[in-house]
Amino acid sequence: MTIYSAYDEIADLLARIEPDKLLSLHASEAMQERLEELIEKSKSGELSKSEKDELDHYIVLERLIRLAKIRARKYSHRA
Repeated sequence: MTIYSAYDEIADLLARIEPDKLLSLHASEAMQERLEELIEKSKSGELSKSEKDELDHYIVLERLIRLAKIRARKYSHRA
């Protein structure tokens, strides 16, 4: 098993649980603001090691949720 197949499995599991709820999931305003702050600091080269780690985690989570939403459309009652 590769990390990509693990992401696929997790995304599919999330998508099947409650697809309609997953499709309506959005980051909180505070989370979005923090992400934007980290991105700006990254662009200006002012990101600390811990902030880089934090940004990397946000990116992985965003990609996982995006993949799960793609799969949720397949299972959604709204499809």
